[in-house]
Amino acid sequence: MIADKVQTLLLFGATGDLARRMLLPSLYGLDADGLLPPSLKIVATARTDHDDEAYRAIARKALAEHVPADFYAPLMAERFVKRLSYIPLDAKDSKGFAKLAERIDPAKGLAIFLSTAPTLFEPMIEGLAAASLTGPKVRMALEKPLGSDLQSSCEINDAVAAAFPEQRTFRIDHYLGKETVQNLLALRFANVMFEPLWNSTHIDHVEISVSETIGLEGRGDYYDGAGALRDMVQNHMLQLLALVAMEPPSSYDATAVRDEKVKVLRSLRPAKASDVVTGQYDGYAEELGRASDIETFVALKAHVDNWRWAGVPFWLRTGKNLPERRTEIVIQFKCVPYSIFATRGATTQPNSLVIAIQPDENIQLQLMAKTPGLDRDGIRLREVPLNLGLANAFADHRRRIAYERLLLDLIEGDPTLFVRRDEVEAQWQWIDGVRQALGEAKVQPESYAAGSWGPSAARTLTKKSGVSWDD
Repeated sequence: MIADKVQTLLLFGATGDLARRMLLPSLYGLDADGLLPPSLKIVATARTDHDDEAYRAIARKALAEHVPADFYAPLMAERFVKRLSYIPLDAKDSKGFAKLAERIDPAKGLAIFLSTAPTLFEPMIEGLAAASLTGPKVRMALEKPLGSDLQSSCEINDAVAAAFPEQRTFRIDHYLGKETVQNLLALRFANVMFEPLWNSTHIDHVEISVSETIGLEGRGDYYDGAGALRDMVQNHMLQLLALVAMEPPSSYDATAVRDEKVKVLRSLRPAKASDVVTGQYDGYAEELGRASDIETFVALKAHVDNWRWAGVPFWLRTGKNLPERRTEIVIQFKCVPYSIFATRGATTQPNSLVIAIQPDENIQLQLMAKTPGLDRDGIRLREVPLNLGLANAFADHRRRIAYERLLLDLIEGDPTLFVRRDEVEAQWQWIDGVRQALGEAKVQPESYAAGSWGPSAARTLTKKSGVSWDD
């Protein structure tokens, strides 16, 4: 059940990169489409000393730079920035929160978005509580990282829970706001043809890849403390795995959907060091400015030990400085049990379903078809892609930023696409086990050339099971 819409949105970290590139353009998009409550006020805060007009100028510049040119309209931007006000605040100065309380009435509904370092979560929540900004009509949204392991994640969640019960806590994984990720649920549960095949009887393996072409991009201090396992696998990739592997929920609501995801995460088999390959791209230490043994690449085999997925490997791969930017899920089906065409010289290939999430959103089904022609010596078969062509099918719909969906759900109080505490902790528990296995085996990242698909051991890992990565 969706709660009442809030009347104030409070943005912490409002001068940061995320706010300028994603949050402000997303809120502009919602406003332009008439989806924000008419009376919604957006209060921005950060340490920098600005007044309302100075921050509105920052917002205008951000919108002009990051909103697509065919969607940006100066008059629309001007209407939007009138919603904005700014209050400078040092989160470690508890007295500053009183200034927020002077400008905000939580009784009318307040949503708070924390886009700050997790070390500031606890003092911020204490300051908000002292200023009476944590009441029953206040919601809290948290950006990752939510800890660096299970223990630190529990500490953060405990600090949040001291003021915000679970039903008013919205943990963000922006991948869940992407259209194609949500389309994965529609594909599975709104079409009768897929679900009967969505099991170990018909699926050989699943591959989930998240590749980046960039290096550190100024995030060296954070990234070197996290690495690929904690930066990408723990959140985005395990969420994608859970959506692929979950059982049909009883309904499309927050409790039912998240209950099924948790069951998957708790069914993950503890990983062995022999099932994991880590790597570091050449030049990482120079870019960082110091020696480091953190991984910038990881490939691993995971298993979901339950009735549906017994024996089906889930191959996960992510890394920086790879040849192309790509996020995709490949569902590799098994071969037909018997080919009637083999005696006529034709070879069949197993079907595959490719769900492309970025940079281009698409769903493609690879099917076998006869090549046209008169084949006296046999029959020729060829793989043919059947594209859903989301960009063409929905050309009349604007392509949205993932944060638009999440900010709208935060404002309206729908937690379905946010991550529940038990999900986060199940993810950390599994990742902690992977890291412990690597530590006990004294595994060090292997070097790989920037622009390659990672260390050669990643290819060897899959070949042992007769599988090749979808490069």
